Amino acid sequence: MKVEKSCKIVHKTQMGDAVFMVLEAGDMVRTSYRNPGQFVHIRCGDSLLLRRPISVASCQEDYPSDLVTIVFEVRGAGTQWLAERKLGETLDVMGLLGNGFPVKPEGRYLLVGGGIGVPPLWGCAQRTSGKSTAILGFRSKDKAIMTDLFNEDCAKTLIATDDGSLGYHGFVDALVRQELEQDRNYDAVLACGPRPMLKNVARAAKEFGVPCFVSMEERMGCGVGACLVCACDMKDGSRKHVCKDGPVFDAEEVDWDA
Repeated sequence: MKVEKSCKIVHKTQMGDAVFMVLEAGDMVRTSYRNPGQFVHIRCGDSLLLRRPISVASCQEDYPSDLVTIVFEVRGAGTQWLAERKLGETLDVMGLLGNGFPVKPEGRYLLVGGGIGVPPLWGCAQRTSGKSTAILGFRSKDKAIMTDLFNEDCAKTLIATDDGSLGYHGFVDALVRQELEQDRNYDAVLACGPRPMLKNVARAAKEFGVPCFVSMEERMGCGVGACLVCACDMKDGSRKHVCKDGPVFDAEEVDWDA
């Protein structure tokens, strides 16, 4: 169900290149939460026509107002405007939207995030109460975010950096293979990050016979499936839409060569 709320900023901090922001969101979580990995669509200033889709890092039912945490980087005029908002200001927020990761509280998952694809997996870690493993990839040590939060909420956290300045020197798919060689007893691999990373992680999961679900990113207009901008090609020749059918898809469905 589409919910549009005026949300108050109650916490904000800079986290490397990312902005960590907590919003009071009325009954948004109680009425529209499905699974970790959903997103919100935020109006970013009167001069910008289109809202900006921002992945949700964490949700919490609370009274009198639910809490929604977002973590984002400045990528253009919209996110620049959002980053400049101050504590106590309100935002016009539509959400929670889309379908998240199929996470069961009793499950055990391999959470794989790259860059700004890391935040949506935090909710998965929280929901599985310390049973899941996280593999997080960044360009360098100074770009790493939220590692302390994953350390708190996961059984194990592994880090990879492109330049070797923190953790494993290389890409996350190598660590995924390494982990699955040692332990295939995961309910699924859940991944969010750049498309090339997702393709490689999906391939690795398939090699070890572990289901894989990926959060896809496409340019988005309306956020509710009306404008058809955020199309994603499927192996069966169909086109699904990230805002309505996703953003999370079974990796086996996606046409990675489209």
